[in-house]
Formats: sequence, structure tokens, C-alpha cells
Amino acid sequence: MRPAQILTLPHHNQNKRFGVFILYSTNVLTTTTMKDITTNLFRVRSTMSAPSCGTLLVAEPFLKDKFFNHGVVSVIDYMPAEGATGVVMNNRTEYKLDELLDGINPGTDIPVFCGGPIGQDRLFFIHTLGPDVVPQARQYAPGLYVGGDFDTIVAYVNAGYATEGNVRFFIGYSTWVQGQLEREIDDARWALAPAPGSNNTLLTTSGDSYWHRTVGTLGETFRSWTLIPRNILDN
Repeated sequence: MRPAQILTLPHHNQNKRFGVFILYSTNVLTTTTMKDITTNLFRVRSTMSAPSCGTLLVAEPFLKDKFFNHGVVSVIDYMPAEGATGVVMNNRTEYKLDELLDGINPGTDIPVFCGGPIGQDRLFFIHTLGPDVVPQARQYAPGLYVGGDFDTIVAYVNAGYATEGNVRFFIGYSTWVQGQLEREIDDARWALAPAPGSNNTLLTTSGDSYWHRTVGTLGETFRSWTLIPRNILDN
């Protein structure tokens, strides 16, 4: 697999690291083990059996990992004999681009997203601009590109061109070793969705609304997922 083009951040720009009550009683209660409602009510297997570059991995609603909770991952590399690489598209961080990338005009209000747990000191971008605008951009799906010349993208941003829907910046990415992603899909941890019909849609909105929007494309079978908030305690 070809690695995505990335930029190592200076050490001073390392990202910031983002109770349990025990009830005592003298009464003894007779209890029995409850069925797991996440398995019985909300466990739905995807109709797509295998991912490909550009496929979206939609996290099942009870996946608790902090990087993937209600996450939507765009697969940027996939080779069954080697594994997969992807980027969580909707986890917005507290950072702005001018805080992490030299040369960006101060006060530029462009968010940076967390693409996963690997390479948290690396900055890269996904875009729809293509190599005609950003030299060295690598296409990983029709109309979708990863990386490219950083001087060009800095000039693009500083010129005031729109970034929403066109380019999104990330720290970190996600990887799966050979067979791991396939097992997780078979275990219904992920539903698979094709890349959106409009690639610009992939680079708009964030957070839970992004996840719910993508779940909505999966069809009636997954409708029950939309009932589950990112933080179940919100209900």
C-alpha cells in the first residue's frame, strides 16, 4: 500500500489529550443475566461483504472506542493480503489549521479533524481538488484525493478559496492488519456504504450529524441505528 502524504508536526504542536458510582446495600437481590440489547435489537450486518478504496465504514451505534464512536471512516487503501488504511471523517478537534501548519494566515478558521489513533503527530489532507490544482495528489477513489504539495494547499487556503466541501485536514489515521477489518465487518462492528454520489458531501458537516446522515443512506434495515445518540446517557 502507498502511504498517504503526510507532514510531521513540531513537538510543541502535539495534540492535547483530550466515575463510577458503587451502590452498597445490605439487601441481597436475586438477579439473572440480561440479554445484550446491542446484539439483539441493533446488530445488523451490512449487505456489502468487502470494502474497497472509497468505501465508507459506518461504526455500529454502540462501538465505544473514543476514535470510532459514531465514526465514519473513508477507506483510502485496501489490499486483502496486506490490510487497510482509513480516515475517520467526522471527529473534529479543538485545533485550527493555523495552529498546526506554518505559513497559514493567523486567524484562519479552518478546523482540523482526528483521523484515528495512528500518527497523531502527522498532518495530511483529503480533497476533491485533484492534481491539476494540487500537484502530487493521489487519487484513491473517483474524484477523491489524499495528500499533495503542501505549499500549494497553503497558498490555496491563504487565497481565501472555500475549504468546506473541497478539502479537509487531519491529524492521525487508522489501520487494520490483514484480515482484521474483514473480521470486524463480519462481527457487525461496521456497516459498509459506498462513497457519496457527490464527493463534496464527504467533506461537509461533522460529529454525530455526519454519522446519522451516513446511516440514512444505508436503507431501512439500519433505521434503528438512528435512534441511538453518540452518548447513550443523553437519553
